Amino acid sequence: MRFHILLRSTFLLLVAASPLVLRAQFQDPTPDELKMTSDPKAPGAVAVYLYREETTDDERHLQTYYVRIKVLTEKGEDLASVQVPFVPGRAKVGKVEGRTIHADGTVIPLTVKPEDLENFKSKYFRTDSLAFTLPAAEVGSILEYRLQIQYTYGAPLPAWQLQYPYSIRKEHFLYDPGMVQGTLLGAITPPNAPVSLKKDHGRFTVDLADVPPVPDEDWMPPINTIRWRVEFYYMYTYAENAKEFWEKASKWWSEDAENFIHESGAIKKAAASLVSLNDSDEQKARKIYAAVMKLDNTDYSRVKSDAERKKDKLKEIHSADDVWKDQSGAGNSMALLYVALARAAGLKVWPMEVVDRDIAIFDYSYLNLDQLDDYIAVVEIGGKDVFVDPGRKMCPFGELYWTHALTAGLRQSGTSVIVALTPASSYKDNVTYRTADLTIDAQGNVTGSARIILSGSDAIYWRQLTLKEGDDAARKAFTDSLRDDFPEGIEVDFDHFVSLDDPERNLMGVVKVSGQMGTATGKRFLLPGLFFETRAKHPFVAQDKRTVPIDVHYPKMETDDVTYHLPPGYTMESAPHTDDVKWPGFATLRINSAPKEDTLEVARVFARNFTLLKPEDYNDLHSFYLKLAAADQQQIVLVRAAATKGNSP
Repeated sequence: MRFHILLRSTFLLLVAASPLVLRAQFQDPTPDELKMTSDPKAPGAVAVYLYREETTDDERHLQTYYVRIKVLTEKGEDLASVQVPFVPGRAKVGKVEGRTIHADGTVIPLTVKPEDLENFKSKYFRTDSLAFTLPAAEVGSILEYRLQIQYTYGAPLPAWQLQYPYSIRKEHFLYDPGMVQGTLLGAITPPNAPVSLKKDHGRFTVDLADVPPVPDEDWMPPINTIRWRVEFYYMYTYAENAKEFWEKASKWWSEDAENFIHESGAIKKAAASLVSLNDSDEQKARKIYAAVMKLDNTDYSRVKSDAERKKDKLKEIHSADDVWKDQSGAGNSMALLYVALARAAGLKVWPMEVVDRDIAIFDYSYLNLDQLDDYIAVVEIGGKDVFVDPGRKMCPFGELYWTHALTAGLRQSGTSVIVALTPASSYKDNVTYRTADLTIDAQGNVTGSARIILSGSDAIYWRQLTLKEGDDAARKAFTDSLRDDFPEGIEVDFDHFVSLDDPERNLMGVVKVSGQMGTATGKRFLLPGLFFETRAKHPFVAQDKRTVPIDVHYPKMETDDVTYHLPPGYTMESAPHTDDVKWPGFATLRINSAPKEDTLEVARVFARNFTLLKPEDYNDLHSFYLKLAAADQQQIVLVRAAATKGNSP
């Protein structure tokens, strides 16, 4: 549950129109701040926020940020680089001031003007951020800056992030909404956050002291379930509670989707051209899915601005008809186009909009449709719902990318709209199959090849990365990802992908292997028994306790099959023993060895069939991974055969 502050007037609320005065001015550092070398409340911290302030004045269309940071280590110097997001096209920097204060009291002012700030534009998404760097940052410095963002009309509703990666001594937030129509809500998350949202003369404030850093552990759930924050949104007179809100809002959501999907003559004609009368429902669904996947999904190419669309004589996209005519559109438009085409082909299919689970988890008590991110589709085949992801390029039919699995949102269901959950995937849906054939000589030199075969979310990831970044960048990233999977001393020469352009097939990476591995000790020669796991960085091993839930994104299975061709003149003394480690219902590991006269085949199968775990499950998880890590460190021990009598020197 979230805590809501409700402004009782539901129509026009008049608030004091006096100017918003900045509480924080540049201030002289105290002797203790200058001498500070560590933070006793956060041992090992690279920096600490001495003070943070964020104010939003809707009457003046103004947002102001004020920050003071103490740098404690070299890594903390990175905080001298400041990026501030803003709304493109409706904002400018009104003022930027800053300075760096060294430990001896020397002050180095920031000399840039607002027009000097760097402007970053993403290659794929039209989001801008302003950036500047405070001068001469060093260990012991205090970094201080104030930035004002001036909007051409009302400032955006604030979303206060109350925690950062570093501890905060003191922080202040203020929102003056001016004259508001409707009921303004401020939502505090998560439910156990020790945050008090106050309202005085129509203004909202939060004041906090000694704020701990936001948790930073491996495999955490989306940060919105952990990080303290306050978000503002409007609740109008049509709803008094969450149930009423979602009933009303879901109807409007459905109407908007239907307006986009509206079945035109062009859509009917297109659907007829894609399917045949004798096709089964599944054949129709697959053919239409394949056709949509071939279109230009601009989520994976550079997004065109409205001006560029006009120049290219492309209409603004308002409907599925526009998408089909343009043969281009963003991912959500593609998903709704699929629904329109499938309906025109006679299928029962419904749109669903979900929260991207890489970003957040759906919050029923957060009464705002803006938390929904991505459209998928639900098509009925053989009386069963099949969830498909036509807006996610390279996602096979009948699969959801992991960010859309086990997440919630709104979906049409027959004649109604409901809050629903998408299905979770199984470990059998996400498989990595690694094989290697290796020849080893008496000096430990290795030659051979490996195959990395991927299905499910891992395959989708590499295909999408290739679309976004290009072949060369994807090849380099894939090569880098493999290096930790191979023993030290082994060189990885990634040759090529197989079936890169066909999401309905497994993706295979072909790798050439060379180098040297193993250790000679007298007559013995030691080799890694689990070739792909020798340098594995197993999670959940070093950490004994955990207070944050675990999210491994998706279930997965890894199957390894490695054949060693042993050097002549050696016999096998020991090989990895059969291991069978189980965490019933959650995970399993099995290792088998098959020694022969001059070869050894080692097989390893690891499967985890869970996605989300509570902190109280961590002891069992930790215990399992300790056993897994120990099993993966087994070795092959070879012994040099005794020389025959006639061959001795």
